[in-house]
Amino acid sequence: MIEPLRVRPLRWIDGLAAPGPDGPILVTGRDGRDRERSAVAAVDLSGRVRWRRELPGGPRPPRVDREGTVWVHRRGRRGPELRGLDPAGGAAARVRPEHETGERLAAFVVMPDGFCAIWLPRGPAARAARVARHGADGAARWSAPLVPGPLSYPGVGETSRESGWRRRPAPPWEAAAVEVGLAAPLLVSGDRVAAALWDAGSGIGVTFFLDAATGRPTGATEPAPAGLNAVAGPGRFLVGSQGYGAFSTALHDGSGVPVRAWPSHVMPLVGRDGGIRGPESEDGQGARFAVLEPGGAVRRGPALAGHGTADPALDRDGTAVLWRAGRLLAVSAELEARELHAGAGEEEAVARRILLLAEGRVALALGGELLIFPGTGLGPLDTGPWPCADGGLRGNPVACL
Repeated sequence: MIEPLRVRPLRWIDGLAAPGPDGPILVTGRDGRDRERSAVAAVDLSGRVRWRRELPGGPRPPRVDREGTVWVHRRGRRGPELRGLDPAGGAAARVRPEHETGERLAAFVVMPDGFCAIWLPRGPAARAARVARHGADGAARWSAPLVPGPLSYPGVGETSRESGWRRRPAPPWEAAAVEVGLAAPLLVSGDRVAAALWDAGSGIGVTFFLDAATGRPTGATEPAPAGLNAVAGPGRFLVGSQGYGAFSTALHDGSGVPVRAWPSHVMPLVGRDGGIRGPESEDGQGARFAVLEPGGAVRRGPALAGHGTADPALDRDGTAVLWRAGRLLAVSAELEARELHAGAGEEEAVARRILLLAEGRVALALGGELLIFPGTGLGPLDTGPWPCADGGLRGNPVACL
């Protein structure tokens, strides 16, 4: 068994990223009890905390650009800001994205020449949810509304006195309040943007597809229970759905047209060969590690005990590494599982994201503790479009540009 190096850089860790396989590991979260203040810290692969910074606003996962600047979202006196920190933790940039009164910044990604963001309404002064492309100075280049329209799904029901309080199918409804998708709500691949919204009351969601250069809408999915989305290639996206009887993943082109579907919902890993695999979400009958075959079939491998899986990572040999039920597991390309670590008393601890770093090191966070596992025997991170959550070590789901 491999014992990890344990570091506590913050009181609570909410997000992980790294500029490259040699680190440092960048963590965001809270360093105190004040939920209105966030913290950012850099930890090298030996466990030394290089620097730590506090910022106003709740913690958000970090985004790292190609130059190594760490971008975090904070709340400034004049509204939402994007703060850039250089590799030494010093202030590198401060950008105030152009926005309307009564809007909040729900998600953002770093583009080569600026940013892309989802803005959600907050209060009666705001308009509809929208996605916008911003320049490096924060000025809006384009803005496109995201209007789900009437929502419906066969599994959603309602009760009424007239029906004797019996459950019946809910008629189409308008979302009273919207939120961003459960994971990876904003993706950019090639010349397309995919932005996911879901109805905060029901969890029924829609993914919108737009032209990255102009903001022109190119398509949208049918309303369905929200799930996990990912980049599958240039202008191609995976859209997952789970709940109300749904348990599926579909491959969509840049026009939003589904070109393939699988009867499984996975935490997706997409390798450089285009293969799709990952741990299945639980559907009431446990979970397994699965491969989504090119023809639409699902090949299921080892069962996964317990509950709560960290977003996995894929190495160049097709081996996936994941944390579940207090165990660090590796599942080979042949779907053979081996246990790398079993943590006593950590069966209920849930990690959010795994980083696969230099020399097979694996990093993940449990609460406020950063675990760095050496000598796992894993290869380098795969170079495919989605080898780990958020599309790579930098935690910035922008690909194929």
